[in-house]
Order: sequence, then structure tokens, then C-alpha cells
Amino acid sequence: MTTPALLAISHGTASPDGQAAVAALVAAVAARLPDVTVRLGHVDVQQPDVAASLDALPADQPVIVVPLLLSAGYHVRVDLKEQTAGRAGVTIASALGPDPRLVDALLARLAPLEVTPHDAVVLAVAGSSDDRANEDCRRIGAMLGDRLGREVPVGFLAAADPRLGAAVATTREATARESAARESAAGRVVVADYLLAPGYFHDLAVRLADGSPVARPLLDDDEPPASVVDIVLDRYRSAL
Repeated sequence: MTTPALLAISHGTASPDGQAAVAALVAAVAARLPDVTVRLGHVDVQQPDVAASLDALPADQPVIVVPLLLSAGYHVRVDLKEQTAGRAGVTIASALGPDPRLVDALLARLAPLEVTPHDAVVLAVAGSSDDRANEDCRRIGAMLGDRLGREVPVGFLAAADPRLGAAVATTREATARESAARESAAGRVVVADYLLAPGYFHDLAVRLADGSPVARPLLDDDEPPASVVDIVLDRYRSAL
């Protein structure tokens, strides 16, 4: 039997930095699977799209599509199914999240910001019209809170509430009240960035954070986190 190709499908972004970060992730995956055909395509914004990515593979080649998406929203549940429906031998794997290893990556991104016990943390997420995807993000917020030993509210950048700006403002007010009650200096509000790569949503998160420090996205201009590479590999292998 022919080994299935791994077609990694990202959302797509107009940001050159975001494009480079996602491409680096797929290159790292390919390096770990030397005997597997690994390709990158996009569900939106960029080319090649899903159809073009599939057409570039031999017609009899089985394909496992691994969504490079942090939750199973509309793109996973609808778009990918529709865009692969005309080809036999295609299996769609699970989205990358929720997964505890993504929390490891979030903590690594927070480390340079030197979060103290008095600081509050808000999780910035993209948001989806499918609340099942939003619930996936809330689960990551709860998992991050467990690891940090404090509640981590979620702020959405689109499609759902509370929006990040409101979540930061509410958390800042609560932090100020708590600091006044204990008669100490107020801690900061720090934003953890639950976004795959730089681009429009990361830039929006920085604006809506209103001066609060924002961690880097999971992928950036450095080497992709080994934990994220491992998740992509696991999604492929689980779908075999």
C-alpha cells in the first residue's frame, strides 16, 4: 500500500512573517518524516488552496489532511470536508488543539515576559462562529490557568465575546482592586497569544491589549516548538 501523503492545511495569511513561520513548521514535520510526501496548502487567503494542493499529488495517492488550526471550527467541520469531497482516499485528521502540549508552548512564550504571582494573564484567541471551537479555546485557557495557578480569562479577537479589549480592561480593574485590598502595587495584565503565527490577528491582539505586554504567537521567526511538530506528527499517525 502506498504511504499516504501528509497535506498540512493552514488558514493562510497575507503576512510574510506568518507565511514563513508556518512553512518552517511544515519543513520541520517533513524532516521527521523522510519517507512521506509532505506538502503545505491553505484553506483561505493563500495559494495553493486545498484543490490545487490535492491536484499536485498523484491521483492514486492517499492523502491525510492535517489542519494546522488550533480548534475544530467552520474550516475543519465544513470547508475542508467540502473542498476534499471530490477526491477519493482523503482522510481529514483532527485539529491541533486542544492539546496539553500547546499549553507547554504558551508557557514557553510567556517565559520572557517574566510573569509574577501578582500578574494576571488573559488568553487571546481568534474566535469562531462555531462555539465548539470557542469551547476548545476555553479549555486551553482552563489548562493554562491550572499550570499558572490562577484563573486565565479568554478574550476573543472576532466572532465571540468577550472581546480581548474588554477582557483585558475587566482583568486590569480586578487586579487593581485586589492590589488595593492588600495595599500593594498592582500587578500587570499579560496577554498569552493563542495564535499559530504572526499576522492580522496577532497585530490586532497587540492593539487591543492597550499597552499590556503580549507574548509571541506559537510560531514565529525562531525554530518551531518541538511540541507543536509532535502534535502534527501525532495527528497524521492517528489518522493512518
